[in-house]
Amino acid sequence: MDKLIVGAAPMAGLSDRVMRALCYRMGANYACTEMISAVGWMYAKDDNPVYQRLLSLAPEETNTAIQLFGKDPKVLEEAAARATEMRCFASVDINMGCPARKVTSTGEGSALLKRPDIAVRVMEAVKAGTALPVTVKMRLGYDDDTLNACALAKAAEDIGLRWVCIHGRTREQMFAGRADLYAVAEIKRKVSIPVLFNGDIFTAEDAISALKETGCDGILIGRGAMGNPWLFREISDAIHGKEIRKPDNAERLATIEEHIDRLAAFKGERIAMLQMRTHIGHYIRGLPGAAEIRRRLHAVTTTLGQKELLRTVLQPAQKPRSAVSASGSQGASLTNE
Repeated sequence: MDKLIVGAAPMAGLSDRVMRALCYRMGANYACTEMISAVGWMYAKDDNPVYQRLLSLAPEETNTAIQLFGKDPKVLEEAAARATEMRCFASVDINMGCPARKVTSTGEGSALLKRPDIAVRVMEAVKAGTALPVTVKMRLGYDDDTLNACALAKAAEDIGLRWVCIHGRTREQMFAGRADLYAVAEIKRKVSIPVLFNGDIFTAEDAISALKETGCDGILIGRGAMGNPWLFREISDAIHGKEIRKPDNAERLATIEEHIDRLAAFKGERIAMLQMRTHIGHYIRGLPGAAEIRRRLHAVTTTLGQKELLRTVLQPAQKPRSAVSASGSQGASLTNE
């Protein structure tokens, strides 16, 4: 792989085009759509608003994959072909990692790890359906009795997939404990196909450590980017030996307001207001009074009200004109000392 991938991982209901755009602006060089049901998409009407939103890309997106999930190789092949015809996606990613019960209960997502024979047929079918690069995101296994990510990575290599991304947990673990760097490093050593790491990347230090300890060719960041698109900038700074740039309150407020406005334009006022409650909760995590702000957010029913509430916390108070005049140059001198 020519370039280290530091990308935004797919998160159902969260990583839409607005969030991905902000991640790209802060330095992400890859992103993936929210997972899209191959069966649902193939049988939906062309004007279905759900799939129109899921398949929509922002102008900032230059290297975004469509992520498909399902268990029927033929349907997945057809979905990959249709995605290729759209001429907007850089690659096709196969979801073998989603741990959600509503997905695994139908034998899809990480449940495919229990049926490696079907998993291999799915990879072959998607590869046959598109000329675009094909990748796959998976977990270490469904549980401790099915730790077959290495075998499937080797199969992906034989089939000709571009890379595999491995979340360092089993499906049974969900998000408990710590992602297993050692297990992913072992897989990386045993295959020649590029391997990306996913799991527990919340700081630039986490990213550098994961890359060093696994030897992986890149990282995908999911939960760590929630409310923190600046994480990609911080990782870039760390990789290049620069001073890490943290957002101040002014930058944080401007970014949240842009997120609100773009989401409202994309999905409408009501949906944007409801979804921004989750996003804002992440944006203000760790700030003084965050719990109180989240409580008050539930009483706010407009995006304008959300912005007004945030301004009371993040916008610096303006000094009275008389106080500014009275401080004069002496105030500036004291500050510089």
